[in-house]
Amino acid sequence: MTDRLARIYLDHAATSWPKPDAVYAAVDEYQRAIGSAYGRSGTDAALRVRATVDRCRARVARLLGVGDPRRVIFTFNCTDALHLGVHGLLLHGDHVVTSSLEHNSIARPLRQLEERGTIEVTRLVPTPRSGGRITVEQVAESLQSNTRLIALQHASNVTGVVQDIPGIGALARAEGVWFLVDGAQTAGSVPIPFDAWPVDLLACAGHKGLLGPLGTGLLCLSPAVAKVLEPVRLGGTGTQSESDRQPETLPDRFEAGNLNVPGLFGLDAALGELLTRGVDGVRTHELALTRQFLDGAAELRGVTLIGPAETDERRIGVVSLTSEEFDPQTLATLLAQEFGVETRAGLHCAPGTHALLGTLATGGTVRFSFGPFSTAEHVGAAIDALAALHESR
Repeated sequence: MTDRLARIYLDHAATSWPKPDAVYAAVDEYQRAIGSAYGRSGTDAALRVRATVDRCRARVARLLGVGDPRRVIFTFNCTDALHLGVHGLLLHGDHVVTSSLEHNSIARPLRQLEERGTIEVTRLVPTPRSGGRITVEQVAESLQSNTRLIALQHASNVTGVVQDIPGIGALARAEGVWFLVDGAQTAGSVPIPFDAWPVDLLACAGHKGLLGPLGTGLLCLSPAVAKVLEPVRLGGTGTQSESDRQPETLPDRFEAGNLNVPGLFGLDAALGELLTRGVDGVRTHELALTRQFLDGAAELRGVTLIGPAETDERRIGVVSLTSEEFDPQTLATLLAQEFGVETRAGLHCAPGTHALLGTLATGGTVRFSFGPFSTAEHVGAAIDALAALHESR
């Protein structure tokens, strides 16, 4: 416990830490006492693995509002989930609507397919008055007769801006266009009613707001898209082994190869804790800390805050800033080495966002991101550290 308190960890947009104690216990128990693969044998240990992984899937479905747990596909991270959505849906000649704000997990696969001549891509840029949001009208104007997919982030990992997913999704559904949402920054931190939303694919990281270990992710599928999405990884599933064709049944169709069972044991434990605490409570807590940080940092000389000033449905607990006195890497290093405040400096794998902000050529920003175990004391210490560094210049 002493080590946890000594570190002021404010980099939850990268990965959450600390995890609930139940996560550590679950992974340790699996590794020391169980050790079996999922769906590969009928021993007592293997049956326990199946029960735990199936419970994890059901808990994801409950937390994210997915009516049928079989439509929750386990992946190895959010990037893996996004690649399944992109490569499993797009065909030669398709058109995709996305934004200039996307994480490289969406931007790079789309760019590769575009450069190969496989697809066309329209990248929307927020208008000056939109507060960093892509509008429904922009998306509507960009649609073409061959538009097959709209791919957008739920919230920015740089500015914290939340996009109008229900509004854009309603347009997509009306136009018969598939809608892929990158929920890396929101799953577990923002309530998501997946089946009630007009969204077809929701990609999530298991290790961020869902509080599980690294190496876990998932893709939620609508009933309609589950019928047409093609697998991109084929191989052993432990089912229908007499055939050299991939099973058609869910989730086996998309889960070839051994699952990350240690990670899923941890994720299952994390989801149990999160369901008990409630995502609404997490959201309220993180926004309160964000408000505290914004108010404190706004008083500092030489610091420029980036992102929405509001702490409501328009943002998440991610705040970036720049300094007149320090470049981002230097500031982040000083915060960590002199004050124990851990942040992330740089471009955050989102070069288009930094190009729009004007921070691409200057090394990006320093990002502070809050989690369910962050405290007002942590935020106060971060503000004091920023003040001390800037007052000393």
